[in-house]
Amino acid sequence: MTDVQWLDRDADRAWRGLRRINVLALAEINRDLQRDSALSDADYEVLTNLSESEFDRCRFGDLAHRARWSTSRLSHHLDRMQQRGLVERTERSDDGRGSDVLLTPLGRTTLEAAAPLHVRSVRRNIFDQLTPVQVAQLADIVTSILEAHDT
Repeated sequence: MTDVQWLDRDADRAWRGLRRINVLALAEINRDLQRDSALSDADYEVLTNLSESEFDRCRFGDLAHRARWSTSRLSHHLDRMQQRGLVERTERSDDGRGSDVLLTPLGRTTLEAAAPLHVRSVRRNIFDQLTPVQVAQLADIVTSILEAHDT
């Protein structure tokens, strides 16, 4: 382990802080979402991706890619969401291969009711503690990290 480049003091502080944000702030946001809307973070991820897709419809594989989930995980999660009436899965009409995932009217209504409460929680737990300059810096930081993982 002599070839390990250990984190310096600032990097270590940043890394440990990110881990604590996950435990504290993001967990609180997820608890709020569940309490206020009976949606999990995963449900919200699927619903928002569908709502931002043309005609509230997305190819199954594209949805899995956007969410960064395995197709198995997405399939199981969609089964549960479909049982609740939030989404539908249909065969592709253009080529008969694969399937589309559609946001149902109930899914749209559920998302529209959840979104304002969710945004309030995100603001309270994350952005209310930051200045506008820090928000812009955070946006730049997460963009850099995410771009490195999109390659």
